[in-house]
Amino acid sequence: MSSDLQEPIFTDETSAREALEAVRWPNGPFCPHCGNADPTTMPVIDGPKMSARPGLRYCNACKGQFTVTVGTVFERSKIPLTKWWLAVHLIGASKKGMSSHQLHRMLGVTYKTAWFMSHRIREAMKDMGGGPLGGEGKMVEADETYFGNVKGSRATDTLVPGKGWVKRGAGGANKYKVVTLVERGGRARSVHVDHLTANQVRDVLVTNVDRKSQLMTDESNVYTKVGGEYAKHFTVNHGDYEWARGTYHTNTIEGFFSIFKRGMKGVYQHCSEKHLHRYLAEFDFRYSHRVKLGWSDKMRVDRIMEGIEGKRLTYRRPSGTSKEGQALNG
Repeated sequence: MSSDLQEPIFTDETSAREALEAVRWPNGPFCPHCGNADPTTMPVIDGPKMSARPGLRYCNACKGQFTVTVGTVFERSKIPLTKWWLAVHLIGASKKGMSSHQLHRMLGVTYKTAWFMSHRIREAMKDMGGGPLGGEGKMVEADETYFGNVKGSRATDTLVPGKGWVKRGAGGANKYKVVTLVERGGRARSVHVDHLTANQVRDVLVTNVDRKSQLMTDESNVYTKVGGEYAKHFTVNHGDYEWARGTYHTNTIEGFFSIFKRGMKGVYQHCSEKHLHRYLAEFDFRYSHRVKLGWSDKMRVDRIMEGIEGKRLTYRRPSGTSKEGQALNG
């Protein structure tokens, strides 16, 4: 069932806060400062001394104050929670993403604010895939792709004797390199690597794929050695125009790349290398929580809200340091 954009969480601040409390504190509130989980010692500050911050609680154990956003990517944000809920819904429910310019127009916030919101939401999507992919009897497809309009990667017309004008210089050497793993009927995980060498690809595989899995790749020699570390290793030879041999194919992962590249080129259009890992996390999350696996838009949004816990993103100060958390710039 999809979320109704007329729901109170998108229009009423109290409903938005209570909904976030229900997602983050399903077993009752806890103090993010000391870990106290006794609700009788964490009363809400209200009445004549009510704070300007609705939902503010006081912890008698550590004498600290907190709201539901403390200790999350929303901490210290001045953006209304109704707009946070709407932004998470728009990004989580879209097939190929939602640009910051589009969010800026739809939410009525500045482009800078929308851009920062987008990256915080991607941070919440990160590391939501659980343990290693695959397992005994399961097939995991692995493949690599090049992405990014990096300087020097554009093809140019070159006059070649006997062949006329041909395109040259469009290889992947100057582009961003991504290794993606897709579990048949399951999750996806993508990693940005510096070089597509056998050693780097092996590190990605053994870190993210259970070795009891069956590995499915193309004929690239970066998989030759590491393939022997898995239960079985099957290949198809794209160089000989072999795309499938029964159930042996990499069409599943090619489908993932299709969605990823259409989103990056058609929606986001530009991505710097230092932020690529966040966009990969976004596309991995949506693929791993797709409708075919039983996830609705509402369930996906709640799942993202669960991921805000214990993560911070801050702007880098002019001095080049960030006050806390992970710096977003530079």
